[in-house]
Amino acid sequence: MKKQRLMIRTFILLILGAAIAYTLYANFTKDDKQTVEIGKKAPDFALVDLNGEKHKLSDYKGQGVFLNFWGTWCKPCEKEMPYINHQYQQFKDQGVQVLAVNVGESDLAVKKFAERYQLDFPIVIDKDSEVMHAYGVNPLPITFLIDKDGNVVKTHTGELTEAMVKEFMEQIKP
Repeated sequence: MKKQRLMIRTFILLILGAAIAYTLYANFTKDDKQTVEIGKKAPDFALVDLNGEKHKLSDYKGQGVFLNFWGTWCKPCEKEMPYINHQYQQFKDQGVQVLAVNVGESDLAVKKFAERYQLDFPIVIDKDSEVMHAYGVNPLPITFLIDKDGNVVKTHTGELTEAMVKEFMEQIKP
Protein backbone atom coordinates (compact mmCIF):
# COMPACT_ATOMS: atom_id res chain seq x y z
CA MET A 1 0.00 0.00 0.00
CA LYS A 2 2.82 2.41 0.91
CA LYS A 3 4.61 1.51 -2.29
CA GLN A 4 1.48 2.27 -4.34
CA ARG A 5 1.02 5.71 -2.64
CA LEU A 6 4.69 6.51 -3.25
CA MET A 7 4.31 5.69 -6.96
CA ILE A 8 1.13 7.81 -7.26
CA ARG A 9 2.78 10.77 -5.50
CA THR A 10 5.87 10.44 -7.68
CA PHE A 11 3.69 10.35 -10.81
CA ILE A 12 1.75 13.47 -9.70
CA LEU A 13 4.99 15.32 -8.90
CA LEU A 14 6.39 14.42 -12.33
CA ILE A 15 3.26 15.75 -14.06
CA LEU A 16 3.37 18.97 -11.99
CA GLY A 17 7.08 19.39 -12.72
CA ALA A 18 6.47 18.89 -16.44
CA ALA A 19 3.63 21.44 -16.38
CA ILE A 20 5.81 24.01 -14.61
CA ALA A 21 8.71 23.38 -16.99
CA TYR A 22 6.43 23.79 -20.02
CA THR A 23 4.92 27.01 -18.65
CA LEU A 24 8.36 28.50 -18.02
CA TYR A 25 9.58 27.43 -21.44
CA ALA A 26 6.50 28.87 -23.19
CA ASN A 27 6.77 32.21 -21.36
CA PHE A 28 10.50 32.69 -21.89
CA THR A 29 10.55 31.70 -25.56
CA LYS A 30 7.55 33.65 -26.78
CA ASP A 31 8.39 36.94 -28.41
CA ASP A 32 5.60 39.43 -27.84
CA LYS A 33 7.58 42.26 -29.39
CA GLN A 34 6.74 43.05 -32.95
CA THR A 35 9.80 43.29 -35.08
CA VAL A 36 10.37 45.84 -37.76
CA GLU A 37 11.95 44.26 -40.80
CA ILE A 38 14.46 45.91 -43.11
CA GLY A 39 12.87 46.46 -46.52
CA LYS A 40 9.30 46.35 -45.16
CA LYS A 41 6.87 49.18 -44.47
CA ALA A 42 7.45 50.99 -41.19
CA PRO A 43 4.45 50.75 -38.84
CA ASP A 44 2.40 53.94 -39.15
CA PHE A 45 1.61 55.98 -36.06
CA ALA A 46 0.31 59.37 -35.03
CA LEU A 47 1.70 61.23 -32.01
CA VAL A 48 1.49 64.81 -30.78
CA ASP A 49 4.55 67.03 -30.39
CA LEU A 50 5.37 69.54 -27.65
CA ASN A 51 3.47 72.28 -29.52
CA GLY A 52 0.29 70.20 -29.77
CA GLU A 53 0.77 69.39 -33.47
CA LYS A 54 -0.05 65.89 -34.69
CA HIS A 55 2.67 64.01 -36.58
CA LYS A 56 1.67 60.94 -38.56
CA LEU A 57 4.52 58.91 -40.07
CA SER A 58 2.61 58.36 -43.32
CA ASP A 59 2.34 62.16 -43.77
CA TYR A 60 6.09 62.16 -44.47
CA LYS A 61 5.81 59.96 -47.57
CA GLY A 62 8.21 61.30 -50.18
CA GLN A 63 10.75 62.28 -47.51
CA GLY A 64 13.37 60.29 -45.66
CA VAL A 65 12.57 59.94 -41.96
CA PHE A 66 15.21 59.64 -39.26
CA LEU A 67 13.09 58.06 -36.49
CA ASN A 68 14.86 58.13 -33.12
CA PHE A 69 13.51 56.67 -29.86
CA TRP A 70 15.03 58.24 -26.75
CA GLY A 71 14.62 59.32 -23.12
CA THR A 72 15.88 62.33 -21.14
CA TRP A 73 17.46 59.99 -18.56
CA CYS A 74 19.42 58.10 -21.25
CA LYS A 75 23.03 59.35 -21.34
CA PRO A 76 23.80 58.09 -24.89
CA CYS A 77 20.55 59.77 -26.05
CA GLU A 78 21.62 63.01 -24.41
CA LYS A 79 25.01 62.86 -26.12
CA GLU A 80 23.64 62.22 -29.63
CA MET A 81 20.83 64.81 -29.62
CA PRO A 82 23.06 67.80 -30.52
CA TYR A 83 24.52 65.75 -33.43
CA ILE A 84 21.04 64.90 -34.69
CA ASN A 85 19.98 68.54 -34.39
CA HIS A 86 23.06 69.81 -36.25
CA GLN A 87 22.61 67.35 -39.11
CA TYR A 88 18.86 68.07 -39.22
CA GLN A 89 19.76 71.70 -39.99
CA GLN A 90 21.90 70.47 -42.90
CA PHE A 91 19.37 67.97 -44.33
CA LYS A 92 15.88 69.38 -43.61
CA ASP A 93 15.85 71.28 -46.91
CA GLN A 94 16.98 68.14 -48.75
CA GLY A 95 13.89 66.09 -47.86
CA VAL A 96 15.05 64.47 -44.62
CA GLN A 97 12.83 64.75 -41.56
CA VAL A 98 13.70 63.90 -37.97
CA LEU A 99 11.06 62.52 -35.62
CA ALA A 100 12.29 62.04 -32.08
CA VAL A 101 9.97 59.77 -30.09
CA ASN A 102 10.31 60.19 -26.36
CA VAL A 103 9.15 57.10 -24.50
CA GLY A 104 6.58 58.02 -21.90
CA GLU A 105 8.04 60.98 -20.03
CA SER A 106 6.22 64.13 -18.95
CA ASP A 107 5.82 67.06 -21.33
CA LEU A 108 7.65 69.27 -18.83
CA ALA A 109 10.75 67.04 -18.61
CA VAL A 110 10.94 66.69 -22.40
CA LYS A 111 10.36 70.41 -22.98
CA LYS A 112 13.16 71.35 -20.54
CA PHE A 113 15.51 68.88 -22.25
CA ALA A 114 14.64 70.26 -25.71
CA GLU A 115 15.19 73.84 -24.53
CA ARG A 116 18.52 73.00 -22.90
CA TYR A 117 19.85 71.52 -26.15
CA GLN A 118 17.94 73.96 -28.42
CA LEU A 119 16.44 71.13 -30.45
CA ASP A 120 14.60 72.24 -33.59
CA PHE A 121 13.19 68.97 -34.92
CA PRO A 122 9.76 67.59 -33.96
CA ILE A 123 9.72 65.77 -30.61
CA VAL A 124 6.70 63.58 -29.98
CA ILE A 125 5.87 61.72 -26.79
CA ASP A 126 4.73 58.10 -26.82
CA LYS A 127 2.78 58.31 -23.54
CA ASP A 128 1.26 54.80 -23.74
CA SER A 129 4.38 53.14 -25.23
CA GLU A 130 2.27 51.88 -28.14
CA VAL A 131 4.69 53.05 -30.82
CA MET A 132 7.62 51.76 -28.80
CA HIS A 133 6.01 48.29 -28.72
CA ALA A 134 5.05 48.44 -32.40
CA TYR A 135 8.71 48.99 -33.26
CA GLY A 136 10.03 46.48 -30.69
CA VAL A 137 12.15 49.16 -29.01
CA ASN A 138 14.49 47.98 -26.25
CA PRO A 139 17.00 49.36 -25.24
CA LEU A 140 17.36 53.07 -25.94
CA PRO A 141 18.51 54.81 -28.01
CA ILE A 142 17.45 53.19 -31.25
CA THR A 143 17.14 54.80 -34.66
CA PHE A 144 15.14 53.62 -37.67
CA LEU A 145 15.95 54.95 -41.12
CA ILE A 146 12.84 55.15 -43.29
CA ASP A 147 13.04 55.92 -47.00
CA LYS A 148 10.75 58.14 -49.08
CA ASP A 149 8.42 55.17 -49.74
CA GLY A 150 7.94 54.45 -46.01
CA ASN A 151 10.16 51.37 -45.95
CA VAL A 152 12.69 50.68 -43.20
CA VAL A 153 16.18 50.88 -44.70
CA LYS A 154 18.26 50.35 -41.57
CA THR A 155 18.13 50.29 -37.77
CA HIS A 156 20.83 51.19 -35.30
CA THR A 157 20.76 50.48 -31.58
CA GLY A 158 23.08 52.53 -29.40
CA GLU A 159 24.73 55.90 -29.39
CA LEU A 160 25.36 57.70 -32.66
CA THR A 161 28.33 59.86 -33.56
CA GLU A 162 27.83 62.96 -35.69
CA ALA A 163 29.50 61.21 -38.63
CA MET A 164 27.04 58.32 -38.32
CA VAL A 165 24.06 60.69 -38.20
CA LYS A 166 25.31 62.43 -41.36
CA GLU A 167 25.88 59.10 -43.13
CA PHE A 168 22.42 57.84 -42.15
CA MET A 169 20.72 61.02 -43.35
CA GLU A 170 22.59 60.73 -46.67
CA GLN A 171 21.21 57.19 -47.02
CA ILE A 172 17.58 58.29 -46.67
CA LYS A 173 17.80 61.53 -48.63
CA PRO A 174 15.22 61.29 -51.45
